[in-house]
Amino acid sequence: MKVAVVGATGLVGTKMTEILEERNFPVSELIPVASEKSLGKKIKFKEQEFSVCSLADAVAKRPALAIFSAGGEVSKEWAPKFAQTGCRVVDNSSYWRMDAEKKLIVPEINSDVLTENDYIIANPNCSTIQMLLVAAPLHKAYRIKRIVVSTYQSVTGTGYKAVEQMQTERTGAEWGTYKAIYPYPIDKNILPHIDSFTDNGYTKEEMKMVNETHKILCDNSITVSPTTVRVPVVGGHSESVNIEFENDFNLQDLINILENTAGVVVKDDIKNNIYPMPVHAFGKDEVFVGRIRRDISIRSGVNLWIVADNLRKGAATNAIQIAEKLLEKGWIKM
Repeated sequence: MKVAVVGATGLVGTKMTEILEERNFPVSELIPVASEKSLGKKIKFKEQEFSVCSLADAVAKRPALAIFSAGGEVSKEWAPKFAQTGCRVVDNSSYWRMDAEKKLIVPEINSDVLTENDYIIANPNCSTIQMLLVAAPLHKAYRIKRIVVSTYQSVTGTGYKAVEQMQTERTGAEWGTYKAIYPYPIDKNILPHIDSFTDNGYTKEEMKMVNETHKILCDNSITVSPTTVRVPVVGGHSESVNIEFENDFNLQDLINILENTAGVVVKDDIKNNIYPMPVHAFGKDEVFVGRIRRDISIRSGVNLWIVADNLRKGAATNAIQIAEKLLEKGWIKM
């Protein structure tokens, strides 16, 4: 099976290639795709080397599957060109997520909505994925009325240049003497600003969490109030999530639901200071949840602390799990 990874030299693209190999996805030929400056670069995969090629060359090779992580404009133009050849496309950009004709998939939650006619499938935002993997089973049990979420997002969510900025700042470099991807220093700092601001005062990242929650859970009645924040961390995103339910709940029953949810690990033992942290989530595909406690201010509310590796379950792993579902259904041709 020929598999194209578009954006193969970026942080997420590199992780996609690693995870394809880790999960033994049946790749006979890897087609790494990147910008002109990376053409000809060698990508090692399963003890073989494959040369980075252009998008046009990749389409001409007629891969069975293409996994995109190269930005919305690239996905807008090129995902349909791959799909027209019969290639299944899983796209990690935000471009197709809210398209009414495209499915937005977290496999553990809604892979049942996929059909044989789906050739371009959207991968949700990293923060939405980890929040909803925990929230979805609770919604089924108790019906979610409202979510208030504050995120603490790793610099890896921005890419290599953000990691380089933080590392440069940690050497003591003076602001203004180096190329920065953020409008302010990120080391020893916190930026309440991810993506650009919209007319309503929220950022695009925050509105993604609102809109994607509605689409994935198929419920526009859920109100979502998000604040997304960039923190000087490498390894994963963390979220403080407050959920108000329509129906009351028994706390132990709620914990039992989470303990039996695929892809979720409950890490909650405050007597021994055990709770999720990015250092624990780094390199793992599970979503970790802890600090599970009733909201003492309302009748049917719960507070949760949710952590996941944003490059893995928040992006690459989720995309490959979508591809595995397509393969399982026989919709990717070998």
